[in-house]
Amino acid sequence: MTIGKDDSFQSINVQLNGKNYSYWSYVMKRFYLEKSMWGYVSSVKAKPIDTKVDNYAITWVNNSITHLIDAQLGKYDTLKDVWDHLSRLYNFDKQYQLETNICALKQNDMNIHDFYSTMTTPWDQLAFTEPAKLSAFTLYIIRRESQHLVIFLMALCSDFESLCGSILHRNPRLLLMMLLMNY
Repeated sequence: MTIGKDDSFQSINVQLNGKNYSYWSYVMKRFYLEKSMWGYVSSVKAKPIDTKVDNYAITWVNNSITHLIDAQLGKYDTLKDVWDHLSRLYNFDKQYQLETNICALKQNDMNIHDFYSTMTTPWDQLAFTEPAKLSAFTLYIIRRESQHLVIFLMALCSDFESLCGSILHRNPRLLLMMLLMNY
C-alpha cells in the first residue's frame, strides 16, 4: 500500500465497545481487505517496511474503538499485535459467556428434543471461538462431544436420572464407538 493523501482519519462505521467484537472484526477485516492490508494481520505479508503503513493501520483501529479499549493497546507496535490482542481478549470473553450460559441451562419443562436444540446453539457458537486447527484433531472433537454429552445429561430433569446413570456406566469403549460413528 502506498500512502498518498492523509486518510488516517477515514471513518469506520462501527465502533468496538466490548460487546460487538464479532461484527466489528468482520467490518474491520473488510476494510483492511479493501486497503490491501489484511495480509499484515493474517501474516501472509511481512510487517510493512514503511512504518507509516502500519501506523495508519493502527490509527484506523484506534478510530474505531472506545477510549477504554484504546487505552489497552499502547503496548503494541504493529497492527498484527493489536489485532491478536483484541481477538484473544474478546474471543475469551465470548467463550466465558457461552460456557456460563451453557452451565446455567436446565431442562425444566422442555421436552428432550427442544432442550437438546437449546443446548446446541451455544455449543455451535462456542466451537467458533476455538482455534481452527483444533477441528482437524479427531480426538479433540471426540473429547468435546463427550463433554457435551455429560453437560447435557447433568442438565436433564430428575425424571431421567436412571437413563443418565445407565449411559454413564456403559463401557467407555462402547461410548467412544458411538461417538466415532457420528463422524
